[in-house]
Amino acid sequence: MDRPQPKLGLNVKLAQKQILTPGLVQMVTVLALNKLELREMINQEMIENPVLEELPEEMSLAEEAREKVESEGEIPLARQDGQPADPDGKADSFEQVDFGEFFHDYLDPGYKSPAAEIIERPSFENFLSKPASLADHLEWQLNLSVASDPVREAAYSIIGNLNEDGYLTATLEEIAQTGEHRLEDVEEALRLVQQFDPLGVAARDVRECLLIQLRTLAPENTLAQRVVSDFLPQLEAKQLKEIAKALDRPLPVIERCLETIRALDPRPGQRYNATEPRLIEPDVAFVKIGDAYHVVMNEDGLPQLRLSHHYRRMLEENTTSRDVRNYVKERFTSALQLLKNIEQRKQTITKVCEAIIRRQTEFLDKGIDYLRPMMIKEVAEEVGVHPSTVSRAVANKYAHTPQGVYELRYFFSEAVQGPSGSSTSLINLKRTVKKMIEEEDPAHPLTDQEITNRLRAMGISVTRRTVAKYREDMKIPSTHQRRKKP
Repeated sequence: MDRPQPKLGLNVKLAQKQILTPGLVQMVTVLALNKLELREMINQEMIENPVLEELPEEMSLAEEAREKVESEGEIPLARQDGQPADPDGKADSFEQVDFGEFFHDYLDPGYKSPAAEIIERPSFENFLSKPASLADHLEWQLNLSVASDPVREAAYSIIGNLNEDGYLTATLEEIAQTGEHRLEDVEEALRLVQQFDPLGVAARDVRECLLIQLRTLAPENTLAQRVVSDFLPQLEAKQLKEIAKALDRPLPVIERCLETIRALDPRPGQRYNATEPRLIEPDVAFVKIGDAYHVVMNEDGLPQLRLSHHYRRMLEENTTSRDVRNYVKERFTSALQLLKNIEQRKQTITKVCEAIIRRQTEFLDKGIDYLRPMMIKEVAEEVGVHPSTVSRAVANKYAHTPQGVYELRYFFSEAVQGPSGSSTSLINLKRTVKKMIEEEDPAHPLTDQEITNRLRAMGISVTRRTVAKYREDMKIPSTHQRRKKP
């Protein structure tokens, strides 16, 4: 009896997977930096990576090209299709590093955007600013999020129970009991706050903190998630062989997972716990040319980076050993990733600022009374990014405007029902409340209910509890504390 012959076949399956790489983590980190922090990071990277060089300020594009000729020899002629000619028919060994089209635009040391040539840049002066606390940063995002009042109140309670590292120090049951919230509202509030920037905030332990970051940055990278979820003690003990054996994966794959996990932040709240005033510089300027405003990035004082010609020659020389060649390639790849992330930061901030300008032109022309309500989500949808990306793009960054220097997140404010069915910004509503209190009779200060009645008479629908919260946000004492005896 003949045995059935096994059938051999080849099945092709097309699937998309998002892999969290150290480069992606670096991109998130770079985006959150303001100008001074970015300058510090660049200087540190130049110390650690010899392939990165700073272009001297006085060096022109012609001088850069001349130096390149002297260091590399004759520059290949360009073909009609724009590609460099290869008269000797020899392949450039440097092509083994995949740089794509990166050299042809913003990596060109002489590259300047057209806007940079025609726009008169304002004076970017340094000044001191008190940094926002972690609670301030989270409450700002909460105020711009869509949530029911019970969930919003529970979220405030969660934010109030975070430690300096950003971890939740009370159980959900304790928060529900002490804050008189429903447990279901607290659970929903926790899911909401855990979506905020910084990623990993409101976690209850290190495992959850790292998983939040992994699931947000790369939801398809299930291997790194499983390593954190099931093998965190072994990971901390560096028992990679045991993890690889348990998961039936090659050791190099687990090592790459470890590299990725190391790039995450196990203490996300620390960035917002500085108490001393800090020196800041405006990161952008909103400059009016004709009838339109333009975004001008403040790059004064930032090192202009280039890739070393000396190390490129090492890749092309036959005498260079394999180990040296591999090291140089790895350094070039790392340098290129940094340059791409710096450019991505610039483009993201520019797009967010352009969206701000489109919504806040009246403010830029006429002043704070014309500040419009603006939500993070609507800007994120317009730019095509996640809302947390917008939060990172505007956090701790300042804009030089015709109305003065403002933190970028100042332009984001929730809408409050105003007169005739229109909406007014929360910032302007708070200014109205503050003005009422400043003009009150000190012997008979206004109660929160009286302020509420006056606002309703102006067509602004708010509750007494809301007015009390706004007053507390502005650090204004209660009616009893404000009363002065005649």
